[in-house]
Amino acid sequence: MKKNSLFFVYYLGLLVACKPEVRLNDQSFELVNVTGSVADLHGEKVLKVERDLEALPFDEKRLGATVNGPLYARLKNSDFENGTIEVKVLSRIQKNTPYRDSWGFIGLAFRINSDNSAFESMYIRPKVGRVRNPVVRNQAIQYYSYPNYKMDNIGRSPGGPFEASADIGLDEWITLRIEVEGQQASLYINDKKEPSLSIKQLKGNLKSGAVGLWVDIGTEGYFKDLKITKK
Repeated sequence: MKKNSLFFVYYLGLLVACKPEVRLNDQSFELVNVTGSVADLHGEKVLKVERDLEALPFDEKRLGATVNGPLYARLKNSDFENGTIEVKVLSRIQKNTPYRDSWGFIGLAFRINSDNSAFESMYIRPKVGRVRNPVVRNQAIQYYSYPNYKMDNIGRSPGGPFEASADIGLDEWITLRIEVEGQQASLYINDKKEPSLSIKQLKGNLKSGAVGLWVDIGTEGYFKDLKITKK
């Protein structure tokens, strides 16, 4: 094989190995099974993130297996163990959502390991934040731990509750603040003094890792003002 051909093959290999990235202000994000772009929303530049169905297909008949995965814009060079992660999020339902029960799934992943095969996550479902049914309303916030404790089985695990209610809705900015200390994590919403959900024992065994802006199926997610304070 000629040198030019070898170089071309090598170059293609680099393109495959490198994940796409997006940059907002002074923060750069690696896109993991999501698409990302800088969008103009309400007159300001924010990060728009949506699930990439080509990178990670969705199957409604295999719901438990194809949701709650590594679906985030991963903050480059982030290494978070303990402290606070805060971000403002806004979610809408995609016009052509492939899942009729899309609830605007949006939140944070943290302590993501190097190959995206394990992490913790706390996220919200704004569409059901104000519904009348108290059972459904109580699913407005959820915690899960990837890969062993996802939506389909964490509810049967000891140490709950892993979900809670919150006064939230679609198409509105919501402040999420996660405070992490050791194996405990608490989610605060919209600057409330008391946590909306507290996890006394995180299910994963990761001590530290990256931070990601997380979305799931049918969600048009927007993020701004990501702040990380290490402890």
